[in-house]
Amino acid sequence: MTDAALPALAEAPIAPAAAASLAAKTRRRQALAYVQAAPMALVFAVFFLVPLLLTLMVSFWEYNEYEIIPSFTLQNYVDVFEGCLDTGNACTTLRTYLSTLKFCALTWVFTLLIGFTVAYFVAFHVRSRNLQMVLFLVCTIPFWTSNVIRMISWIPLLGRNGLVNDTLMGLGLIARPIEGLLYSDFSVVLAFVHLNTVFMIVPIFNSMARIDRALIEAAYDAGASGWQTLWNVVIPLSKPGIAIGSIFVVTLVMGDFVTVGVMGGQQIASVGKVIQVQMSALQLPAAAANAVVLLGAVMLMIVAMTRLIDLRKEL
Repeated sequence: MTDAALPALAEAPIAPAAAASLAAKTRRRQALAYVQAAPMALVFAVFFLVPLLLTLMVSFWEYNEYEIIPSFTLQNYVDVFEGCLDTGNACTTLRTYLSTLKFCALTWVFTLLIGFTVAYFVAFHVRSRNLQMVLFLVCTIPFWTSNVIRMISWIPLLGRNGLVNDTLMGLGLIARPIEGLLYSDFSVVLAFVHLNTVFMIVPIFNSMARIDRALIEAAYDAGASGWQTLWNVVIPLSKPGIAIGSIFVVTLVMGDFVTVGVMGGQQIASVGKVIQVQMSALQLPAAAANAVVLLGAVMLMIVAMTRLIDLRKEL
């Protein structure tokens, strides 16, 4: 057979029987993939989509002091944004969201700094895999107890007569107890950082563990300093972990009401706290409307973060 005939054979169409067999195999693989994904899709639909749709539906119902009326109305959303068109003063909803965003931003900054530092140390300075696993186990120890218990454990430390104030007064650093350590913005942020730092450590470490160490060596061989290597090599390659950790922290803080209630002494407003109070008063349609608005705000924040970092491309 001549060489000229080879391209012709390569371009020859596949036999109908072979094409049909290939198409059947492709369909079977696709069907198998759907079957494998079906259980998780069912769980997702039952425990996420159905409650979400029910919440959306109830947010358009009427209610009074005695009952919930399944009749369509937009009044619940009107009540959420009542006074927000007044340019003179910020409405209650806006002030509540600003308070929540303040906690969210402060928590994100501190968890990112702590989480990145811990992940960097474990990934680049701990050589033993066994020791890395031990350190990760240490990071998860707080999860062995309830969030409420972990928050309450701060009260004997930060109270007016707590360990911190007694120690500072004993050392002569302060003349009287510091009032703002407990039931304040400081205590709320401290508790948020304590509860959520691990959600920043794990994804950042996962990204750092995948960095080729040859890139670090190449940066040093090219004359880069430690800070230059960190800024130009480590941080860009850790962006997926930073983005995933940020999504975890933002979503957890935005919807939290227990931490704000316990550490804020029931005196600090947050979106989650407003929803919890409305549910306690059986104002379920109003709470559902607030929940839908909160979900929309969180989704906008997540979309903004994913626009900055394309997770599908980076991963």
